[in-house]
Amino acid sequence: MQDSPTGEAAERPVRKIIHVDMDAFYASVEQRDDPALRGKPVAVGGSSRRGVVAAASYEARKFGVRSAMPSITAKRQCPGLIFVPPRFEVYRDISHQIRAIFRDYADEVEPLSLDEAYLDVSADKAGLGSATATARLIRRRIREETGLTASAGVSYNKFIAKLASDQNKPDGLTVIPPGKGAAFVQTLSIRRFHGIGPVTAAKMEGLGVFSGADLAARDPLWLATHFGNSAEWLYNLARGIDHRRVKSNRPLKSLGGERTFFNDLVSDTEIREALAHVCTVVWDRAAKKGARGRTVTLKLRYADFRTITRAKSVATPIADGNALLAAGEAILAPLLPTEQGIRLLGVTLSKFEGDEEEEESSAPADLLSLI
Repeated sequence: MQDSPTGEAAERPVRKIIHVDMDAFYASVEQRDDPALRGKPVAVGGSSRRGVVAAASYEARKFGVRSAMPSITAKRQCPGLIFVPPRFEVYRDISHQIRAIFRDYADEVEPLSLDEAYLDVSADKAGLGSATATARLIRRRIREETGLTASAGVSYNKFIAKLASDQNKPDGLTVIPPGKGAAFVQTLSIRRFHGIGPVTAAKMEGLGVFSGADLAARDPLWLATHFGNSAEWLYNLARGIDHRRVKSNRPLKSLGGERTFFNDLVSDTEIREALAHVCTVVWDRAAKKGARGRTVTLKLRYADFRTITRAKSVATPIADGNALLAAGEAILAPLLPTEQGIRLLGVTLSKFEGDEEEEESSAPADLLSLI
């Protein structure tokens, strides 16, 4: 990884980025800890009619079982599916163990969740000579020390490294060197692009854009006409360009909570009481972190699984739980009464004090919200 990729500014340093993604993390932990589950279709989550799949083993994924799928649908697609309750404390402990491994090889480690992270290994902290050798050793140590497998992508920027880590799952390693990024990106479906959610992807396909190559063929004016402020970001992605740095201390962008109900909520009183409960949980979390945000987002999932989100921003940061509830009620009011029952209600607080956008190019918030 020596030469700057085509299209990148010559003065920018070439980074060596690894994206490590654990393979079916929650389900793999359960299979590791219970030999009776190995080789069988496993779902982590609730098995009730209100349950949702949090994670699925690769054996279950062959039947189309996916995370966030209603449990009743998952069981219909895979009658032999075995449900196990989640053990988040165990997953967190293992995640901390894996992150300790990462820090032996990189000072800049940016976790995205319990089971994935970016590492900037440009400095070659361990003296292994290449990012590829580093990724191989990290994967080997994870297997030896946790009994789990991880896939990794190695490239010159975050966007391509993340795409690469998904290329040969499970237990795979994919390297995309400088000069090869644009060609790699252009072979992929735009539905593989993280940051382009299903709504945006459907819009693109309606406009004849199905792949990275299709996207690269559109000029900036066309992109601006159809995608507004996202045009430059999309133009760069289609050419394998992403200047975002790996940041060890990622600022808090949002926090929230949601609740799925055993019986659908129908009356206005029930729904408002549920909103008050969720707002209390969210404010407790915000208070513990000292986070004061200006934007409240309400999420409702109806009985037919149609999901909507509505957001409201205020001029000054929300100061207490009562103000959070008031903002939530202001969003909810136009949505009542409801013709369908509510099966899930969620509240998210964002736009915190001191939260500034990255100076480097990054995915626009409106697209990221569709992931």
